[in-house]
Amino acid sequence: MPGRFHEISIATTDIRASVEFYEGLGFWQAPTGDAWPHPYGVITDGRLVLGLHQAPQLAALTFVHPELAQLADTLVADGVELALRRTDPEQFNQLEFVDPDGQRVRVVAARTFSPADAPERASACGYFAHYALPVRDPAVTAAFWERLGFVAMPETADPYPHQDLTSDGFDLGLHSPRLLPAPALVFCEEDMARRIADLKQAGVVFERDLPRGLAAGGHALLAAPEGTLLLLLTGTP
Repeated sequence: MPGRFHEISIATTDIRASVEFYEGLGFWQAPTGDAWPHPYGVITDGRLVLGLHQAPQLAALTFVHPELAQLADTLVADGVELALRRTDPEQFNQLEFVDPDGQRVRVVAARTFSPADAPERASACGYFAHYALPVRDPAVTAAFWERLGFVAMPETADPYPHQDLTSDGFDLGLHSPRLLPAPALVFCEEDMARRIADLKQAGVVFERDLPRGLAAGGHALLAAPEGTLLLLLTGTP
């Protein structure tokens, strides 16, 4: 593994708008440090952590590892091409590389936020299942992530056609770009239809076009102000 999962780092031009959007869904903020020179905020539902960066180059899946120099050598030996290797003790150390479909992965040497105490409420979106990635060749992409310590599960059609890649604390879902051309945060609950109805009643505006093959009513698609997609599905978490 490239370390312990830290956050899904998201680029936004307006952190306030993004924070207000997620707070409206029941997420809450976590205290942040001063590791980044740009405006930075963290929002969480207790399971999913989103790092909101007002810097376009910071979008990535971010992990934490205490020994970056050693990890860098291991990754290179495994055939991973590093786009960034910064292991100078005088700097904020980080590594970057991309998967076969261009998904950027970042590994930093230390946490950039403190875990927030979970309030008694839960996110209106329900259970965060995985981060969905559109991939051209599932076998190639799965093999890449397996080299990083993820475990590939059999393909499934429930609640939508995809393949799960599991790890300790963070899962990926690989799907065809024809289903959805962009990555998405996927949430699953048996009572999702009720949750969607409650969100609509609260004034939340959903996207009109669902991924191909998903019927309206029990499923819905949201777009955050910065463009992040949230796919809400009726199914077993």
